[in-house]
Amino acid sequence: MRLPNDNSTSLDHRPQLVFVWNYLNWGGAQIYFLAIMKVARQTWDITVILPAESSPEMIRYLDEVGVAYKLVDHHLDPAPAETLMRRLSRQFNRLSVELRTFRELLKFNVRDTVFHIEIAPWQSVAFLTAMSLRKAKVFLTLHNALPSAPRWRTMLWKSRLRFVSGLAGINFFVSNGDTKERLRGWVRDEFWDRIRVTFTAVHPPQIAEAAGAALERSAVLLAHGIPPEDFIVLCVGQFIDRKGRWTFLESARELLPLNRDITFVWVTPELPSLEDQQKIDRFGLGEKFRLILSKKLGGERLDVLKFFRIADVFVLPSYVEGLPIALLEAMALERPSISTNVYAIPEAIKHLETGILIEPGDGGALADAISMLKNDAALRERLARTGRQHVLDHFDERDAARLAVEAYEAALAGGR
Repeated sequence: MRLPNDNSTSLDHRPQLVFVWNYLNWGGAQIYFLAIMKVARQTWDITVILPAESSPEMIRYLDEVGVAYKLVDHHLDPAPAETLMRRLSRQFNRLSVELRTFRELLKFNVRDTVFHIEIAPWQSVAFLTAMSLRKAKVFLTLHNALPSAPRWRTMLWKSRLRFVSGLAGINFFVSNGDTKERLRGWVRDEFWDRIRVTFTAVHPPQIAEAAGAALERSAVLLAHGIPPEDFIVLCVGQFIDRKGRWTFLESARELLPLNRDITFVWVTPELPSLEDQQKIDRFGLGEKFRLILSKKLGGERLDVLKFFRIADVFVLPSYVEGLPIALLEAMALERPSISTNVYAIPEAIKHLETGILIEPGDGGALADAISMLKNDAALRERLARTGRQHVLDHFDERDAARLAVEAYEAALAGGR
């Protein structure tokens, strides 16, 4: 439900909740937002503000949830910053986008609206200060701790976070326990105590629907040029470095000479650049690696979830990750899963109990783990079963969404 460009305000007396992000790529952060929207829409009037060039797939998901949205003509520059001029250009772009976003949000009755904004608080200090001075109620979700950096940069980030955590009206959620623990000492103690863990999670009814939906596996595989008799290793997510894309391909290159009955599949919302495609070609995998656009699977989230079921093994070899929704969905759909021992992933995967953990960047270890599961059907079955139960027991998005909505209500009632 798209809002007209000249009217973003609520038309009834329900409290107003506004979700905002300023970038084009979408992923786990947006799925997390959608989960909250499903619960909040029962009592809140919701508006989503996102760039006009956003993926039609993302727009369809908003329409499925049934929330209003407004498309704006500004977004962050996604191009790499490999030179000083490019870094300065990106900084200018970010400041310009944040100023325009601030002006957009002032169209709402700021004091009577809750804003949940997807930005990095250690970068956007001026924007958050301006929102605080306007007495806005602002929520940010941190999905993983800050990466390793030179000491001077770490100290700068830490000082900014301590400043932001003292601003009136600014609140943090974290989407996993690891992120909260790593924030200890980076924000003020009383602020840290108030941080709520609103887990990245799955929607069990949707998982049940995807698990029970009709699926002709052979026909689906043939439609994407994949031999139905092959052992399928699947990854779902953006095809980017931090997701471990080259580790994934290294494991394929190691395994395929003696295992021609394996196909490696990666589902992504966006195809790689020409330069990345040339690097893929140099791995020499041919038809044994298939890169599939998620929109080719169908127009609804359910279509993507159903596709998980073609996999014999799910793999996510990330370097930097919070608690990835794709991993939780794969586990909930009883796909035996392999991922990396980083950040919050061990909250989902207990090694050889609910899945297999490897170290990031180790293509040989990933190849060994895939081979172990390929050759041990009993292990695959056990990890699939225990992984599913662990996710359904601990990561239900309805629980996380209710915690978020309670925090919104408290803020609007006069709390932080």
